[in-house]
Amino acid sequence: MEAYGIQRAIDAARSTAMELGLIARDAVVIQDSNKLTLRLRPCDVLARVSPMADQSARFEVDVAQRLADLGSPVAALEAPQVFVRDDYIVTLWTYYEPVTTQAIPPAAYADALERLHAGMRKVELAAPRFTDRVSAAQTLVADHERTPDLADVDRAFLADTLARLRQTVSQSGRPEQLLHGEPHPGNLLSTDAGLLFIDFETCCLGPIEFDLAHAPVEVADHYPGVDHHLLRNCRILALAMATTWRWDRNDRFPDARRIGVEWLSEIRILMS
Repeated sequence: MEAYGIQRAIDAARSTAMELGLIARDAVVIQDSNKLTLRLRPCDVLARVSPMADQSARFEVDVAQRLADLGSPVAALEAPQVFVRDDYIVTLWTYYEPVTTQAIPPAAYADALERLHAGMRKVELAAPRFTDRVSAAQTLVADHERTPDLADVDRAFLADTLARLRQTVSQSGRPEQLLHGEPHPGNLLSTDAGLLFIDFETCCLGPIEFDLAHAPVEVADHYPGVDHHLLRNCRILALAMATTWRWDRNDRFPDARRIGVEWLSEIRILMS
């Protein structure tokens, strides 16, 4: 968000918290991407603020609440509502102080993800299929105005890779279920309450290998029943999707273009 937008988003989050009787004198920006993530103090509540055009908040809150009710390893909501303030949508979550900066052991990571998947199999909720997310990447690749720096040869390569792997994974025959969508290390917190997943706006239906593709490589060695050939295809597909986002002219990922070039080279090696 631009500076003016950030301040308005902060004001929206603070006023929402104060309406609930929480003391929110100031806010610390934790992440500024498609959503603004804030730590409100001194109440120590996490606020996620998105523009009105983003309609994923209700879905994310529904998923998180249902999983919490099942005892799944998920971050708790501070309030189960979705709040509308000015031109913003605000959700409030429990803030967790990190207990370590060390990498999460693969076996513990796999156990948390397996428990999350077990809970997700019990959740009945309309959700997009993973192919919808691939389609979004394909649309971006085809849009020259949104990806003006992407060379024609790279554009054609990404388009072909996304199409081929989408078909391969779709036709794998593996069971599909509700998934997190992006359970990478940035979305798994190590807290005093144990390992907890966050950010459920990317939930989708697909094979568990699609989720495992976003976790560190060693995690799959501790997760039961993995189709490792499918997992390899899912890893390349996930990398191709992430590479596509790095070429979006509005992408706020640090050093996005350099990373986009590196990932293109990596995909070419994997596809050769």
